This record gives sequence, C-alpha cells and structure tokens, in this order.
Amino acid sequence: MRTAYKCRAYPTPEQAAVLNRTFGCVRLVWNKTLSERNRRYHVEGVRTSYRQTDAALTEWKRTEELAFLSKVSSVPLQQTLRHQHTAFANFFTGRARLPRFKSRTGRQSAHYTRSAFQMREGVLRLAKTGVPLRFVWSFDGVDVAALDPTMVVVSREPDGRWYVTFAVDTTEPVLPELAGHAIGVDLGLKDLAVTSDGERIANPRHLVRKARNLARYQRRVARCQRGSGNRRKATAKVARAHRKVRNARKDFLHRTTTGLVRSADVIAIEDLNVAGMVRNRRLSRAISDAGWGELRRQLGYKCARAGRTLVVIDRWFPSSKTCSACGHVLADLALTARHWTCPSCRARHDRDLNAAKNILAAGRAVVRSTVSGDACGADVRRQGPSLPRSAVKQETRAARPSA
Repeated sequence: MRTAYKCRAYPTPEQAAVLNRTFGCVRLVWNKTLSERNRRYHVEGVRTSYRQTDAALTEWKRTEELAFLSKVSSVPLQQTLRHQHTAFANFFTGRARLPRFKSRTGRQSAHYTRSAFQMREGVLRLAKTGVPLRFVWSFDGVDVAALDPTMVVVSREPDGRWYVTFAVDTTEPVLPELAGHAIGVDLGLKDLAVTSDGERIANPRHLVRKARNLARYQRRVARCQRGSGNRRKATAKVARAHRKVRNARKDFLHRTTTGLVRSADVIAIEDLNVAGMVRNRRLSRAISDAGWGELRRQLGYKCARAGRTLVVIDRWFPSSKTCSACGHVLADLALTARHWTCPSCRARHDRDLNAAKNILAAGRAVVRSTVSGDACGADVRRQGPSLPRSAVKQETRAARPSA
C-alpha cells in the first residue's frame, strides 16, 4: 500500500531559484512534447511513444537554444514525459480527458525519484541543491527519521506556499475492530449527507461564506494592469482566499468520512454523475462546493485501508421514489417535494432519509449476492426492499400492493 505525506516546505532563496528553474524546464518540456504529439497525430495520424519523446528530449538538450535543460536535474524532466505518456494512455482508453498545456500561473511541481534525492535521518537533500530542504513534519504517529520514500514531489502553489510530498510504500495497517453496523448515505445540497440512521450532516457551504471576499479580490485583479507587480499581488490574494476555502472543505470532508468509516462496516452510497450534474448552470457552484466527488474518493481509500466495505449503488436506482417500507415506486417525484406519502402503505417519508434507507437495503443486497457468489460483476439494482434486478437498464414500474 502506498501512502503520501504532504508537508510545508521552506526553501532558501538559492533553493527557491533552483526549484523555480526546474519548474520552468518541466513546464517547457511538457508543453513542447504535448505540441509535438498533437501535431504528429493530426498531420501524420500516428501516436508518439515514450521512447520517441525521450529521444526528442535528448536532442533538445544538444541544441544551443535549449541547452539550459541540462542545468537542472534530468529526473523531473523524465518523470514529466512518463506522466504525459500515462495521461494519453488514459485519454485513449476513455478514463480521462485530453491533456492540456501547463501555465506558469498555476500550481508548479517537480517529481524526484530515488536517484535524485537523498533522505537520511529525516534530512532531505535534492539534486542540484547544496543544502538540505527544510520542511515541517506534522504527523505525530510517524517517525520521520525512519521514513524511506520512493518519490518526493516538490510543489509551489499559486499563493506562494511551498510543499513537499513523500510517497512511501507501507505495510498493511492494523485493522480496527468491527463496528457491527451498516449505513446508507444519501448526498445532497441542503444537507451534505443523510444517513439511514437519521443523522444529518449539514452542508457548511464554504465557498458561499467567502464569496464576498473573493469577489472583492477578483475586482481588484480586474482593475490592475496585466503584467504589473500590483496585479501579481492581487492574484496572490485571490489564490490565498481560494486556499482557505479549499483547506476548510478538505478538513470537513476528512472529519466526515473518518467518522463514517469508524461507525460502520458496510457503507452504501450512490454513484452520482457529478461531472454531468455540474453542467447545470444554476447548481454547478453549489455542487462543486459540496465536494461529492472528493467525499467518495476519501471513503474509497479509507474503507480499503480500514478493511471496511464500500458499496456503490447504480446511479439509475430510484432511491428517492421507492418506498422503504413496502417497495412501491412512484412514477414521478418533484425535486421540491421534501416529504411524500406512499399511496400503497400510507407511510410518510422524508425524501432524503427514505433514500438513505433504500441505498442501505440495496447495498446489503449487493453484499449478500457477493458473499453467496451470485454477483455477476455489474451494478445491482433493486425494486422493493431486497429484490435484486438485472444490470441492464430498465424502466421503473410501480409495485402492485400485496393482497
């Protein structure tokens, strides 16, 4: 299992100059290689291999125009070529979008493998730098002196802060005791999450609370002349404001997901199409601020690390329109209807709590079918409390009331 530790770094002015030069070379190699890949694919109709990009980088270093590429460590440049090759492989298989060009105003990073850094007794030395890189270790349960990282990533955020990330191969962690409990989680905007136990986790709306400050800082940027020092200062203020929102959201999501993982052995959630939902121009900002995708990502790796089971229910499963008491499925349910009464059993339902209960029942059905060996490897849908259905998309039908 691979674990990453991210810490604040405080480079000296000399180290900052070397790292900034490395960032510029990394960005140049990425953009130039990406331009050549795109040109060759559109003109000749062929793809470019990693070996071809590596040979091109060697030729660039021999030219007088790009000879400065030899003055920085070659490892971050090689890693850039590997990352771009992986990015295109993911694009052609449909797992990611087309790689884009890097900007000098965004986040800058450089990846160092074992041959380009030295880590002894908690002291980090990078290639082409004379003195150790100072960083602050904030993980109390891990001894930094015994750390043996396989990769080190040095990055600089748009607000000017420096970070160093250590990628470490760790042994399997000690699994916590079983909680003997299972929950279903329904995600929303009014409440970030509603569990099948009736717990409601309020949506803190971090971006809304900082919207006025962000708007004021962005107006200052718009009034500054492009390329001026005042514009750079104003842009840094905008980046710092976004950093505060981002960190507050991450901290809240980490606390929420850690609490869910500790409280249940089986967690069932919906497979929401977040990328498609943010295309709604009226809800895109609220959905992005909620961080549904990040919440699911954290649940995924934390459940795997703690030995818990995370069940992802198919996005077409009508969790809100299905009665958790009798299994009746409504033909239609407006988004504004927060409560509804089942026409079959007359049970009164809270929309979100009812959806969470149905998600839990569907998750239990998936776990049972997996244990019994009946699962076919696709998403399991259900109609009613525990009846599994085929993985082929079907139209929902109202269940007949029992005699």
